[in-house]
Amino acid sequence: MTYRGMAIAAGTILFAVLGSSAASAQSAFRNYRCADGTQFVALFIGSSRANLQLDGKAVLLKKRFALTGARYGGGGVTLQITRAGATRLKHGKQPWTACEPA
Repeated sequence: MTYRGMAIAAGTILFAVLGSSAASAQSAFRNYRCADGTQFVALFIGSSRANLQLDGKAVLLKKRFALTGARYGGGGVTLQITRAGATRLKHGKQPWTACEPA
């Protein structure tokens, strides 16, 4: 299966799992590009969850405790967003990388 095919399949599964009625009212898509070349799409659902399309896979992140800003984690992926809007991503054994909206 090609990368595009996997992305389409993952997106379809993502929307089937989330449901369209409740999630669409309080959700927002954002595309990010990181300093190490990583690109991902984040769907923020309310203030408690984020779904990432990263490396051709869908990853559900739950909101974690953070002193400032927001931190989401799950499936070996951590996403931090400060109140000022600075974003960092850590996945797998890779180091933290700075990201910005694309």
